[in-house]
Amino acid sequence: MSSESNDQPETPSADAAADMATGADVVTEQPSGGPLQADDRRYLDALQSVRHTLDRFNGCSDKEKELLRGDLNQLQSMEAKLTSGRVEIVVFGEISTGKSALINALVGKAVTQVDIQGGWTKEVWHVAWEGAGYRIPGLADSEVVLIDTPGINEVGGADRGEMAQDTARQADVILFVIDSDLNETEYSALVALASVNKPIIVVLNKIDLYTPKERQRLDEILEQRLEGIVAKESIVETSAQPKEVEYIIQGPDGSERSEWREPPPKVEDLKLRLLEVLEEDGLGLLALNAAMYAADKSDRVASLKVKIREHRANQTIWSFVVVKATAVSLNPIAIYDVLGGSAVDVAMLRALAHIYGIEMTWSNMEKLIGSILQAAGWTISAELGMNALSAVVKTLTLGWGTVLTALPQGAAAGYGSYIVGKAAKYYFEHGASWGTEGPKTVVKRILEETDKKSVVQELKAEIQKKLNLNRHSSTGT
Repeated sequence: MSSESNDQPETPSADAAADMATGADVVTEQPSGGPLQADDRRYLDALQSVRHTLDRFNGCSDKEKELLRGDLNQLQSMEAKLTSGRVEIVVFGEISTGKSALINALVGKAVTQVDIQGGWTKEVWHVAWEGAGYRIPGLADSEVVLIDTPGINEVGGADRGEMAQDTARQADVILFVIDSDLNETEYSALVALASVNKPIIVVLNKIDLYTPKERQRLDEILEQRLEGIVAKESIVETSAQPKEVEYIIQGPDGSERSEWREPPPKVEDLKLRLLEVLEEDGLGLLALNAAMYAADKSDRVASLKVKIREHRANQTIWSFVVVKATAVSLNPIAIYDVLGGSAVDVAMLRALAHIYGIEMTWSNMEKLIGSILQAAGWTISAELGMNALSAVVKTLTLGWGTVLTALPQGAAAGYGSYIVGKAAKYYFEHGASWGTEGPKTVVKRILEETDKKSVVQELKAEIQKKLNLNRHSSTGT
């Protein structure tokens, strides 16, 4: 029970908070034309890395751009965030820990819905914190933004969990709100967020519900549990929406009446800690975050390109291998075996080059084929030997020997083409270069990794299907 004359908690003025935001480096070139300061250089490097990653999207195919549309939008948002100096503070926590109330208390007005049942927040959304008292010096449009997220323990929250992780990667500072000792879900989520490598402040909210002795014990438990994850000074107590307190109001005539009021929020310690973090790191934090985000998106672009193109390349290789194996095996004229098989290999290499977006001249194509043939000499020799033997049989039998030579000759031709295709695929994946490995090393590894028996058997099965076809039969066989 309280009296009307009791002292109320004082809230620092905006001027007092602004006084703390001094002494930061300026994000512009020095008037004297001297070298940029360290944070300035990191900022410009980060901006360049973001724009370089955006350029990588331009080199994607239409299908890749479609799959990466969300990533492109996020990266464009990151560029705008960096150029304007927008500092983002994302708020995580379980349902009913008071995340929304905390944002209202920091902003100083009701900007989010607070539902007594919890779980009100369904999407990630932003609100400008105009009274933060901090701006990135030198960036006129700089602002601090608070980001509310759904509860980490919401039912059906698998997709939201992924959304939360991505939000954390874009943000500059993480607030993790709890209202008691950490449970298993909270601890796991906090450890996962710590892996994003952003400053984390653990907010112990609803502190007004505990006695001084309980608060002291909670502090000790949290410090021990979070050792090595969150620094002691980054565990802050708040009371974003204190429980109502009964006031006894005395009238001029000495009469008394009872009135229940909600005390003002207590978030001053959190404000001070946030300003300390921003004042200490500021521009460098913004730059590091943007550079890390750009690197992650660049890796995603590269990974998706490899995945999509690898699938197409493997399909292309196998389709040409089957065509070559079938054509060579069913061709009754000996000399056309070699010529036709070579033409198929050249066509396959051109198709692979197109998949990887590489222009190949005839001269470069010849050099590539020559390198692969030299590296896979014994494999190609076996194919040529089989062709020579088959040619003799076909010539002596006036072409009727094709039935006898079809399976072994076709399988040998197809296997040789398979090795050529795999080697060429490696070459194109590494930007039309063998990279740190020569063609002999690459081909040797491909041969070691290839199950020859399996490939040959599959090729024989394909050829057998062709031999069993009879277009003049009603059943087709």
